[in-house]
Amino acid sequence: MNQIEPGVQYNYVYEDDEYMIQEEEWDRDLLLDPAWEKQQRKTFTAWCNSHLRKAGTQIENIEEDFRNGLKLMLLLEVISGERLPKPDRGKMRFHKIANVNKALDYIASKGVKLVSIGAEEIVDGNVKMTLGMIWTIILRFAIQDISVEETSAKEGLLLWCQRKTAPYRNVNIQNFHTSWKDGLGLCALIHRHRPDLIDYSKLNKDDPIGNINLAMEIAEKHLDIPKMLDAEDIVNTPKPDERAIMTYVSCFYHAFAGAEQLLEWIRRTIPWLENRTPEKTMQAMQKKLEDFRDYRRKHKPPKVQEKCQLEINFNTLQTKLRISNRPAFMPSEGKMVSDIAGAWQRLEQAEKGYEEWLLNEIRRLERVEHLAEKFRQKASTHETWAYGKEQILLQKDYESSTLTEVRALLRKHEAFESDLAAHQDRVEQIAAIAQELNELDYHDAVNVNDRCQKICDQWDRLGTLTQKRREALERTEKLLETIDQLHLEFAKRAAPFNNWMEGAMEDLQDMFIVHSIEEIQSLITAHEQFKATLPEADGERQSILAIQNEVEKVIQSYNIRISSSNPYSTVTVDEIRSKWDKVKQLVPIRDQSLQEELARQHANERLRRQFAAQANAIGPWIQNKMEEIARSSIQITGALEDQMNQLKQYEHNIINYKNNIDKLEGDHQLIQEALVFDNKHTNYTMEHIRVGWELLLTTIARTINEVETQILTRDAKGITQEQMNEFRASFNHFDRRKNGLMDHEDFRACLISMGYDLGEAEFARIMTLVDPNGQGTVTFQSFIDFMTRETADTDTAEQVIASFRILASDKPYILAEELRRELPPDQAQYCIKRMPAYSGPGSVPGALDYTAFSSALYGESDL
Repeated sequence: MNQIEPGVQYNYVYEDDEYMIQEEEWDRDLLLDPAWEKQQRKTFTAWCNSHLRKAGTQIENIEEDFRNGLKLMLLLEVISGERLPKPDRGKMRFHKIANVNKALDYIASKGVKLVSIGAEEIVDGNVKMTLGMIWTIILRFAIQDISVEETSAKEGLLLWCQRKTAPYRNVNIQNFHTSWKDGLGLCALIHRHRPDLIDYSKLNKDDPIGNINLAMEIAEKHLDIPKMLDAEDIVNTPKPDERAIMTYVSCFYHAFAGAEQLLEWIRRTIPWLENRTPEKTMQAMQKKLEDFRDYRRKHKPPKVQEKCQLEINFNTLQTKLRISNRPAFMPSEGKMVSDIAGAWQRLEQAEKGYEEWLLNEIRRLERVEHLAEKFRQKASTHETWAYGKEQILLQKDYESSTLTEVRALLRKHEAFESDLAAHQDRVEQIAAIAQELNELDYHDAVNVNDRCQKICDQWDRLGTLTQKRREALERTEKLLETIDQLHLEFAKRAAPFNNWMEGAMEDLQDMFIVHSIEEIQSLITAHEQFKATLPEADGERQSILAIQNEVEKVIQSYNIRISSSNPYSTVTVDEIRSKWDKVKQLVPIRDQSLQEELARQHANERLRRQFAAQANAIGPWIQNKMEEIARSSIQITGALEDQMNQLKQYEHNIINYKNNIDKLEGDHQLIQEALVFDNKHTNYTMEHIRVGWELLLTTIARTINEVETQILTRDAKGITQEQMNEFRASFNHFDRRKNGLMDHEDFRACLISMGYDLGEAEFARIMTLVDPNGQGTVTFQSFIDFMTRETADTDTAEQVIASFRILASDKPYILAEELRRELPPDQAQYCIKRMPAYSGPGSVPGALDYTAFSSALYGESDL
């Protein structure tokens, strides 16, 4: 459904009719003269009904019956013979506005500018706007096409009236209002064309109403012109409405001007049929064919009927005039029946062959347009394919490409050449189509030829450029192959030479560590051998650089815009030069460092010999002293006091030897500062000497302490020297490792040899006595204590009890704190661990039974 824009105004002005521009502009707010409005209502209603009755309908009230737009659209379809858009069938206001707008749009499409007329006003029943709209329609479809002697529309109608009424007395037509008040003008028009219908000689100028009514009655009865006005309205109005008179008079024109209109139609149609000017497009020629068929189907049949009716009317008129003995009717010159027949014959001749020409021309255009479209398609396809090809062929990308890239470009170019050859047929087809279009007189042959010529010229250029590019690519490929071979040769020789230089630099900068004169002499010999190879290496370097120089020479000579870098090698010329210079700088530096190291090794050798001379003397001396002390500690003859004196003499000698150790420490300090870590001249190291010296001091002190302990034990226990010697002899015998200690098995063997019958429990008890800390060994002192205890009197347990009673301050029990206070820690811990708790009279928490402990330890023993 169409959307209606309220307030849309249409202008009705004919651009070609200046009189309407001035005369038809009226103020919409001013009211019509009541008499004129009445005349317009009657006239316009009758005029509309004269056309609407052809569609089987009519209107009663002009401002009401057009409000919904339906009869207005129907009226336009009847008078124009054309179809308007389908109307909206709704009854709402916007449906009505839409229909009226469709009618006004159609009027505007016929070249009419509508002024101050809007769809809403017609829908609202505005009388003034409705009458103005109908007048616009009358002007366009009933008056505009009237043409008489180079005048048209209103002036043409007025001139036609003047020409037709000129011979009649009392008739002077000057306008479309007062000139028609007496009715003689209307009667004259009827008599001029149908003298059989009226006797003009009997008319009276003084009877205007009678004259007007007579003319209107005859027109309605014989000419099919409805009565549109009342005679009284015309006569009694000082100035009758011009629009009403013009509308009514135009009906006489259309009724009587049949011959003239027919001849005018023939006059306009013959040139159209004789025009054999071909159109440029198929669509235009098909439009001509459609126009011709419309002419044959729509326009000519009514004219044939009109011609026949004119001939019938003319013959009937002549017969009636002859019967009534009245003069024959003589049409104006050029409008005779013979004139119409002659014009019609010329029309038939012009029409003959026109359709055949149209069909032939359409077939020609069909072929031409097919060829033109084919030409355009092929040309467009070729142009699309060729677009940018010249720029590609003109590229000099190969100048900056590698060999691999140039070979790829060459393969790509070969593919393009194949593609170019495949397009040869298309170019030839384009040229052949252009030639055929020229032969068929194609209207746009100039542009086709120009386009074809451009394609051919471009094709020639593409061929030339293709050949030149192939030559350039092949030439560049050969040059790059030469450069590639040089690069490969450079890479093969530069890589090992670079490795040699890097190895040489690494060796020359290597921090050598030598420990002897022989080692540094070996390095010096190897360096001298390396220096002997330098001249040969320099020759290889120059050969390698010459290869790169040749590469650069080729690039410069042939202006190849590629990098001279080698794709096969990461080694550059600058790198070779730099490394070679570095090698030459490092050689004398290496010479100097080797000579310095040789001098340092000579100094180190002197230090080694000096240290070795002292160490070789001190080491054996310490060993001898250790052996002497060991021998003295195991001797079983002589008194302990004599042994003590001998050991004291050993200790004195050892202390006096300390200066030799200090001197050796000084030499060792020098060796360490010189970073000398080995000495082939001696097996003794400073660490060996230190350990031996410390062991010697420890051994002499321990041995002296042991002898002193033995003397104290002997004196305290009352052991004789012979017993002591016996104990020493037994201990030494079972000390298998000769380290002054017996392990458990050695101690068990010793006890068994002495006659003890040991069970596991008894041996475990004895071990708690001789090895209370569980170290797994028995010292000579522990052995003496055990043997002393075993050889003592039987009242030993009582003596121990008496001793514990003294420690306990005569109490029958003893506390752990008292034991720790009075005894050594290990002995106190031993007693606390093994004493049972005291439960007798006066017991306190933590009391220990020393009596039970002593009895168990001595009284119950099997020993």
